[in-house]
Amino acid sequence: MTILYYILLAVYALVLIYITVYCLMQFHLLYHYGRNQKLGIKMTIESEGKEIDNPKVTVQLPIYNEQYVVERLIDAVVAFEYPKDRLEIQILDDSTDETVALVDAKCAIYEKEGYDIQVIRRKDRAGYKAGALRDAMPFVRGEFIAIFDADFLPRPDFLRKTIPHFANPSVGVVQTRWEHINQNYSLITRLQALQLNVHFTVEQKGRLAADYLLQFNGTGGVWRKETIADAGGWHDDTLTEDLDLSVRAQLKDWKIVYLEDVSSPAELPSEMNGFKSQQYRWMKGGAETAKKMIPDIWKSSLPWSKKIHATLHLLGSTVFVFVFVLGVLSVPLLLALQALHISSNYFSFFIVGTLAIICVYYVANVSNRYTNPNRNLLKDLGKFLFMFPLFLAMSMGLSLHNTIAVIQGYLGKKSAFVRTPKFAIKNISDRLNKRKYLTGKLSATTVVEGFLCLYFIFAIFLGIYIDDCSLVLFHLLLAFGYGAIFYFSVKHLSYGR
Repeated sequence: MTILYYILLAVYALVLIYITVYCLMQFHLLYHYGRNQKLGIKMTIESEGKEIDNPKVTVQLPIYNEQYVVERLIDAVVAFEYPKDRLEIQILDDSTDETVALVDAKCAIYEKEGYDIQVIRRKDRAGYKAGALRDAMPFVRGEFIAIFDADFLPRPDFLRKTIPHFANPSVGVVQTRWEHINQNYSLITRLQALQLNVHFTVEQKGRLAADYLLQFNGTGGVWRKETIADAGGWHDDTLTEDLDLSVRAQLKDWKIVYLEDVSSPAELPSEMNGFKSQQYRWMKGGAETAKKMIPDIWKSSLPWSKKIHATLHLLGSTVFVFVFVLGVLSVPLLLALQALHISSNYFSFFIVGTLAIICVYYVANVSNRYTNPNRNLLKDLGKFLFMFPLFLAMSMGLSLHNTIAVIQGYLGKKSAFVRTPKFAIKNISDRLNKRKYLTGKLSATTVVEGFLCLYFIFAIFLGIYIDDCSLVLFHLLLAFGYGAIFYFSVKHLSYGR
């Protein structure tokens, strides 16, 4: 038994090391982000004296059963401040419900007004979103392609602010920051915004400042048509076709420009099961892309620093696997520490990872002028101190769900592209219940999440019983996180019935 206890300690330490390294790499991006902010480093690629004047742009709107939001999306794109004769709008409609009629009616209206707008429909959803984008490429007449998912509401000046960056012929992609229409709708949307703000500030701009590989985020960005073709086109062998193509394009020496100061408003998932389906797609797709592209990255001529950061970027979803293992093993760890008469203080060094990630989230959500334009230091600090522990708890509670997705991705298990339903939710007065597209089915994963909540409640009492409260706070966060995920998952199932 003593040997098993030492093995447990060793595994636990290795898991902590991995999580700490991940947190420190995030802090490293924060360093580059902060250095850019302080020194005012120019974040756009120089145009080399070349100008670009209203090139032909194709706007692609890949949709599937989006009756609540598709009309506002089409209206927003038609309102672009761009010459009508230089704009082509393609609606890539794989829908099978009322969305079809709504799209046709909208297109008929705008065709009469002289807009170049067309609907492209396929016999089936082969390849899902990636397949729709791939199959539409032969019909694209624009030199540049702007892509928006159904839940986005791009502003009229979107093309005026993005297209000029393509004056440099090496620029293949321009990505904008996601802005959250319904951030204040609920606790779930607030916590999502907290997480996404890190990616769209510290991570994306930090990588740009350090000259590391970036990514196109699937929507709210513009591609050079030539770049897509040169990189091999859209592939449907991962659930994150955007990340996959981004890496392949950059390995072909195309550049990605990220614009933190240009935002694309979008709707966050308003209910737990939709949010979980989005997380599943991102986590599994990230693992699939890592498995596919990491070998190519290490075979490339990229500098070692870029290879290391690109690898850690693609492995980002695996941190949930380690968080899940850390939580599960923390309960027998209490018994191991007591049996071996070892103090938990030996693990206190790893608090540095927590402190690092706190700094990252603080900068991205509190001190950032884009995500928090109306800053009030004391008020915002108080909100952050309340929200961040909840965010940690919810992230821990999602670790089982995301671990399953990651493992399936690495094992090569194929699954359908389950899109995240949107309901035109903007503020607290909007109602989610009795909405279409919600399944109302209880998954086995949700049931296990409920049991894990009880498991960590037991861990809290176990620590008190054996007079070792070193992990009580950790177990409290885990119990709350799994309990909250279970509660909202079950509660929101009723909306689909």
